[in-house]
Amino acid sequence: MLHEFKKFLLRGNLIELAVAVVIGVAFGAVIASFVEDIITPLLAAIGGQPDFAGLTFEINESVFRYGEFINSLVSFLIIAAVIFFLVIVPVNKLVERSRKEPPADPTTRKCPECRSSIPTDARKCAFCTTSVVPFAN
Repeated sequence: MLHEFKKFLLRGNLIELAVAVVIGVAFGAVIASFVEDIITPLLAAIGGQPDFAGLTFEINESVFRYGEFINSLVSFLIIAAVIFFLVIVPVNKLVERSRKEPPADPTTRKCPECRSSIPTDARKCAFCTTSVVPFAN
């Protein structure tokens, strides 16, 4: 049983997942710091509020910290933008590039009757025997 547990822990997918989680947490901390130390003061300079975290209101002795929500929302939008522009867009371009069809063969053309591929200088289709006019080269 201990051997199987060791084998489970050392599988490639588990290690890759652990590394991804650690990097994700570190990235989240960097983004949170970026929002708190740079973006929030910029937005506060425009809006006149020095710190969004201090924005609250109270109803029946319940405190609503909507400033923290604003900080979290800005963090989420920045993370989403970074993931979109640094991961999604490049991956989509790679997939699009790999899906391109090869260029048409200049030595063949489509039969007007059966749409099969025939040589450009053919006078009859080999598949449906329709007479075709050969292309001039």
